[in-house]
Amino acid sequence: MVLPIVSPKPNRPRLIRWLLRENQASHHGKHPQYHWWQVMCLTGVDYFSTLGYQPGIAALAAGALSPLATLILVLVTLFGALPIYRRVAALSPHGEGSIAMLEHLLPWWQGKLFVLCLLGFVATDFIITITLSAADATAHIIENPFVHNLLQFQAVPITLILVSLLGAVFLKGFQEAIGIAVFLVGIYLFLNLIVIGVGIAQIVNHPETLSNWQTSLLEYHGNPLLMVGIALLLFPKLALGLSGFETGVAVMPLVKGKNTDTEKHPQQRIFNTHKLLATAAIIMSFFLLTSSVVTTVLIKAEEFQSGGKANGRALAYLAHTYLGEFFGTIYDLSTIAILWFAGASAMAGLLNIVPRYLPRYGMAPTWTLATRPLVLVYTAIAFIITLIFQANVEAQGGAYATGVLVLMSSAAFAVTLSSRSARSFKATLAFSIITLVFIYTTITNIIERPEGIRIAAFFIGAIIITSLVSRVWRSTELRVDGVTLDKTASGFIQQDSETVIRVIANRRNLGDELEYSLKEKQVREDHHIPATDALIFLEIQVADPSEFTEKLYVTGVTVGNYRILRTNSAAVPNAIAAILLCIREQTGKPPHAYFGWVEGNPIQYLMRFMLFGEGDIAVVTREVLRKAERNPEWRPAIHVGG
Repeated sequence: MVLPIVSPKPNRPRLIRWLLRENQASHHGKHPQYHWWQVMCLTGVDYFSTLGYQPGIAALAAGALSPLATLILVLVTLFGALPIYRRVAALSPHGEGSIAMLEHLLPWWQGKLFVLCLLGFVATDFIITITLSAADATAHIIENPFVHNLLQFQAVPITLILVSLLGAVFLKGFQEAIGIAVFLVGIYLFLNLIVIGVGIAQIVNHPETLSNWQTSLLEYHGNPLLMVGIALLLFPKLALGLSGFETGVAVMPLVKGKNTDTEKHPQQRIFNTHKLLATAAIIMSFFLLTSSVVTTVLIKAEEFQSGGKANGRALAYLAHTYLGEFFGTIYDLSTIAILWFAGASAMAGLLNIVPRYLPRYGMAPTWTLATRPLVLVYTAIAFIITLIFQANVEAQGGAYATGVLVLMSSAAFAVTLSSRSARSFKATLAFSIITLVFIYTTITNIIERPEGIRIAAFFIGAIIITSLVSRVWRSTELRVDGVTLDKTASGFIQQDSETVIRVIANRRNLGDELEYSLKEKQVREDHHIPATDALIFLEIQVADPSEFTEKLYVTGVTVGNYRILRTNSAAVPNAIAAILLCIREQTGKPPHAYFGWVEGNPIQYLMRFMLFGEGDIAVVTREVLRKAERNPEWRPAIHVGG
């Protein structure tokens, strides 16, 4: 038997009903689904948009070695990140990513806190993606020669407007976001292909530019082995070029599969996600390499520096230089649009990941299962981050890189452990090497840009504190999704269905006849229960108290002449309340439950309930029932004596 919902739905105002109405993802796990290439464009607005600044970052970090350093980045992308996230997609096909794979490494509260820390890095990565991309789009707007003088000191308000527009798109729905993403990615890649093609033509027509680059390369780095070594050491500075993989897995539930897919084994969705990841990686690798070559060869080194015309916008500089201001402005508009919408993949990832964890842990209000309220929350947080950093791209870069690299390191580590569990020596060795590369890159980035870990620590602390407060606030909810009685347990209830069912809450010790005999005698004396009235014992064994919601499976057993209902639960009072309501629904009469008084410090019992699912059971059970059933006459009765 499944426990029904007993609390009536509140009469909410129309605005609140609209906010909570699910037009996309729901807590039942249903999502609108799209072709893999459409979802690739949604993740691509983040991944591909890095072309707006990645060539400039590479040139600043590596100088003339930029193409070689970028080649190493491409190799890590194709032979490191891509295999890892293909495995993550196969092992976590519902968008939880490496967090789900690592969730079960640590039991109980340790595991929950571990997940909350990883979610802090997810928030760092995804929220900063929204704010940094909007700020970078603003920088491109301001740098355009047609409006530079007019908008030069308006970075913050422009960024806030862009963040608001992004939130407005997601308030409308995923379908609109997908449509915009496909359009923007198609136009942006096409324009980049033109710019890079013109750049290659310039190199071919002016071979002296290539000769000058080679001369510069040999002048500073005469030894080819030294070049490779320096390029390897420079890899951490270019690691932002890997930023699209985590969001690619996070939005995996949006990828269309086949009707033959099941919830546990969505094989076609996994296959299509593999195509998504591989196609995006190959496209990006091509553009990274070619853009690095043309920008390094054709743009003077001083233009990449702060204040230079190519700083943060190397391809845009080439577009204006070789294709004129009109085409350059079109390219600027495309870059601005895709950078603005780069936060869309991050927003989509957050909308999928957060409802899968925090509400299930009891660490977020139930309204976080709905999309629109979350969009408003994320938009508000993005506003705050933008104001704190004054829409400064450089100031947010460290946090962005830290979030990306920590998540990629965790994914590599999770895949390594998975390969080890599968006893695949070659895969374990290969993924271990990749994991070490990402860990090295992460540590190097943190040392060079410590502000990133500080911002991540802020997000982690904020998530943990608000989550624990929410957990305490929601602790007296019913917290049970359903109650299933086995045949024996259901039979016990049917035997007494014509009378008032009396339930004794018992903490089992030896579980022998003597224990139940003494308990029955004590309860009958304390509560003046006639010897003719039948009693049923109820025993709850605490399972994992860090869990919040669950389904109860109740078994019936007999010990001598005594009848006992037994189940496992994360919280004893909530489980008792749920079973009492289940008995009421089956018999049509509110049952009576009997408890003994407990002695001790109330604060101590409160902490025991929060951490270990026990505490002052009678009092908490009564409060859970009061919240679940507003009608006192229809509410199961709680008796305390002794």
